[in-house]
Amino acid sequence: MKGFNILRTALLASLTSVLLLSTAHADDALKMDLTANQVTKNAAGKTSYVPVRTAPAGTVIQYKATYSNTINKDIQDLAVILPIPANMTFTGEASPLSAQASIDGKNYMDMPLMRKVDGKMVKIPFSEYRTLRWNIKLLPAQKNAVVSLNTIVE
Repeated sequence: MKGFNILRTALLASLTSVLLLSTAHADDALKMDLTANQVTKNAAGKTSYVPVRTAPAGTVIQYKATYSNTINKDIQDLAVILPIPANMTFTGEASPLSAQASIDGKNYMDMPLMRKVDGKMVKIPFSEYRTLRWNIKLLPAQKNAVVSLNTIVE
């Protein structure tokens, strides 16, 4: 696909991002800001991130979600889920490293995901990963938590 629309994908990912909060918290206790940036490395190996709206096949895009606790109370046991957008393949790079992955959006396991093939355990290809989840035990009052994943435009 030529000139894949990253902004539209970021908006869909934003809408699809799932937040699991204790029912004791107000709906507006947590705000999420999602960005899409092209990942590049210069000759010295330094990584840079440049905001992007469209990108050709083969471009590495980082989706970064910043979750802000807007209330004066800590939020405990928060799970955040980011989908891997359609027409994108997960690279295997996620931050924090505690991310769990799913191929069906329901069952999550530590990475790398494995399956049994011909009696042997083999790694599931990153191209089959559909969502990542991070379990945040504590998000202090008025603080942020940042999660990210890298993808490649197909």
